[in-house]
Amino acid sequence: MTSRFANLPDYIQGVTYEIWEGRQIASLRESYGKDMVMRSTAALILGNDGVIKDTLAAQAAFPDRQILGDDVIWSGNEKDGYLSSHRSVITGTHSGHGVFGAPTGKVVTTRCIADCFVQDDVITDEWLCYDFSSMVKQLGHSPRDWAAATIEREGGPDTAIRPFTPDQDRPGPYSDTGNDHPLGERLADILTRIMGADIAVIGETYDRAVNVYHAGGATGWGRPFAEAQWMQLRTAFPDAEFRVHHRIGRSDSGEPDRAAIRWSLDGAHTGHGVFGPPTGAPVHVMGFTHAEFGPWGLRREWSLWDEVAIWKQILLHEGRKE
Repeated sequence: MTSRFANLPDYIQGVTYEIWEGRQIASLRESYGKDMVMRSTAALILGNDGVIKDTLAAQAAFPDRQILGDDVIWSGNEKDGYLSSHRSVITGTHSGHGVFGAPTGKVVTTRCIADCFVQDDVITDEWLCYDFSSMVKQLGHSPRDWAAATIEREGGPDTAIRPFTPDQDRPGPYSDTGNDHPLGERLADILTRIMGADIAVIGETYDRAVNVYHAGGATGWGRPFAEAQWMQLRTAFPDAEFRVHHRIGRSDSGEPDRAAIRWSLDGAHTGHGVFGPPTGAPVHVMGFTHAEFGPWGLRREWSLWDEVAIWKQILLHEGRKE
């Protein structure tokens, strides 16, 4: 099959532009497989009809929404298909009605990472995370309160939509784990050591001037900031199992050395921290990390997980206990 796009990054950027800025939402019937599996942190979505409904709802709430492609880190080939890890900046004005309530007129800017399996210009498998807590905070809500209001809006703990957890998963066509590039291995090793409480690895491998973006719109510079951010997450789930599911490393001409990792934490909420006192709630964290490397170590890092989905899992657990 001959593609109308020059290469995989061109395809990802081009299709994204057509859907959002071009308003060609119906084109999702061609660019997404009819039976595709989308593992959004907020919910499992099966089939391109579900993706179209979700896209329409987002577009209605933010009619001028733009998705600005920041990078596409990819692996694979034309014969076997490609895995694209696409990092984006999303911006738009909350000027429409929808899941976010009455229009506020606020301009919201956040980040997103999507891992997509692409074959013959069709996406059939996807893993997706919006920095949802950053969005709701910019609209004047706390992630916890937004999760609680969402559960109530969806009819209470017994009927509320469950955030994605592995027990809901469906097999898709993609079962690979990325490529064997040393930069992917390097980033996977760094994250594994961090999650193993070896925080010293940040001092050993991060550039002193590292720039970090983490969930909730947390942005800062330097190793101490990176250490604090990672410890906040790990402290809340100190006994959770950390797993690396997918890794890509790339060294491309004209681009910085970079890597993309998809990972997870699975376990009980047994620690104090940003998610309140321990509740014992079972929690699944779907995480994504992109990194760029320079001559003095890891110099830019973007890590996303969905704090609203985590709060929702905790509150649903608490609601079912009552």
